[in-house]
Amino acid sequence: MSPQPAPAPLLIACALGIEHFALRTSDRGGAGGPVTVLRTGMGPRAAERSVTRILGDPALSGAAVLATGFCAGLAPGMHPGDLVVAEETRDPGGTIPCVRTDLLVKELARAVPGRTVHTGPLTGSDHIIRGQERSDLLSTGAIAVDMESAATLLSAVRAGDRPVAAVRVVVDAPEHELVRIGTLRGGISAFRVLRSVLPAFFEWHRSLLLPRR
Repeated sequence: MSPQPAPAPLLIACALGIEHFALRTSDRGGAGGPVTVLRTGMGPRAAERSVTRILGDPALSGAAVLATGFCAGLAPGMHPGDLVVAEETRDPGGTIPCVRTDLLVKELARAVPGRTVHTGPLTGSDHIIRGQERSDLLSTGAIAVDMESAATLLSAVRAGDRPVAAVRVVVDAPEHELVRIGTLRGGISAFRVLRSVLPAFFEWHRSLLLPRR
């Protein structure tokens, strides 16, 4: 028998040290293949540079890419600790559709029971959104905003054909604006949720490795 090909790797990208810490200290059991957690740094340019550089490594050829971390919710009724599964990411560089979002929603509900999972477009920004800007972005149809997901996924597909997705945890919402993530209850809630999502990411990745029928 010929040896089975090695499973495609999974690259999980986040921006902040606190996000990286949450993912790094999570249980890694259940991964369907090699997993790399990349801290890109804050902002779209940092995300683009970091993702482009790491995907140049032959070991990550064909890697599935999932952007994660915290975000600002745009819709009324969102709360810190809610989850956002992007159906697509948007920024001036383009719109990138996400893969197997239905499975992510299902697995996140299992991994973090009781947490609300929102689905819809996730838009990118090069700065923190406050006040009227939040309403302006909501009027475009986006449900949440962050600074790195759109740049991460755009850089990933530019580096090669691969499945991509984005899952974010709401840390800031219309009725719950935060000044600093680490000092308020909403930030603590979002951190705890982020620590619990890896099993859902691994199930998403594993589903990509199954033969197509």
